[in-house]
Amino acid sequence: MEEIIHKIEEKYKRRDLPEIKPGDTLRVHWKILEIREDPKKKTKDVRTRTQVFEGVVIGIQGKGINRKVLLRKISYGIPVERLFPLHSPYLEKIEIVSRAKVRRAKLYYLRDKIGKAAKLKIIRDQG
Repeated sequence: MEEIIHKIEEKYKRRDLPEIKPGDTLRVHWKILEIREDPKKKTKDVRTRTQVFEGVVIGIQGKGINRKVLLRKISYGIPVERLFPLHSPYLEKIEIVSRAKVRRAKLYYLRDKIGKAAKLKIIRDQG
């Protein structure tokens, strides 16, 4: 039974994703559908746009096609966390902005830290 599920999931998996680790700062391009209804004309206007979300990976959940990444950022002093499914058709692309050296798989301790205390040690590229 599991072999059949893996075969079906295999055609929906994305191959263009970079290797993502906790502590990475990612820029995720997410496709958003905006639907406007006109009650008088009874028409729907559907528009798509791309929204960019940049944040630090504080956790990775699931495996296979159900893999999700949890990103955190501070927007105008308010903490924002968002969960992105990696194999979703709404995901346009993922860019790795920077990588940080961390010693844990889940960085939930960053929720309690503010400002300079929440800073991670950045790994510089060798090249």
